[in-house]
Amino acid sequence: MIRCVIVEDEEIARRVLKSLLAQYCQDVMVCAEADDVASGKNMIEMFRPDLVFLDIEMPGGSGFKLLSSVENIDFEVVFITAYEQFAIKAIRHDALDYILKPIDPKELVAAVEKVKEAKYKKTLKKQYDNILKNLDPEQLVVRKISLSTTDKIHLIDVDDIIRCESDNYYTKIFFKDGNSLLVSKTLKEIDQKLEEYDFVRTHKSHLVNIRYIKNFIKDEMMVVMADDTKVPVSKRKKERILEVINNL
Repeated sequence: MIRCVIVEDEEIARRVLKSLLAQYCQDVMVCAEADDVASGKNMIEMFRPDLVFLDIEMPGGSGFKLLSSVENIDFEVVFITAYEQFAIKAIRHDALDYILKPIDPKELVAAVEKVKEAKYKKTLKKQYDNILKNLDPEQLVVRKISLSTTDKIHLIDVDDIIRCESDNYYTKIFFKDGNSLLVSKTLKEIDQKLEEYDFVRTHKSHLVNIRYIKNFIKDEMMVVMADDTKVPVSKRKKERILEVINNL
């Protein structure tokens, strides 16, 4: 249901609009009416409508003046005017739509459909904003990989992996809790699984999680990991390792 306020100085015009809404737009409920700028502002602030049908020319100022006096415009506006030149101003004022008097029912229905669409988009945006507000950005990415051993398929949190070491056609994976796992994949295959995460090759036989690098010993060409393991760095990989470390 769309809740609306009609701000129109002519009583007959308000009656006609209410009658057309009741006949052609039954999902629009008229909450209140007003006949000038001051009372229009009061009704808007009191009822917080979804939609305001707003006459442009009224006693005490224009519909534009009314809108400029409202602090938080969280409703849609459809201007009503008897003059084409004011319709141009309405468009420039970013109104959702405008209707010329006398009101054509087809134009009224079309304007209400625009309101429904705008309201739906706002609802979706609000839901999306709430999801992002309540969801930890870290959870938006699934940081897990699946790895097979002889008897199981393991789902592994990549943040638990400190480093990986080649063992011919197998790879040994070392975890931050001190445990390790031998999987039937080459280091190249493991590297491909982990390439979108924070891992880097230091050597043809070694892959490390950059989050767990403690320091780089230049003279020994070694990186020291969080578990105090020293992992060799090849000459070919030195520049890449230094780049990664300097960007941390």
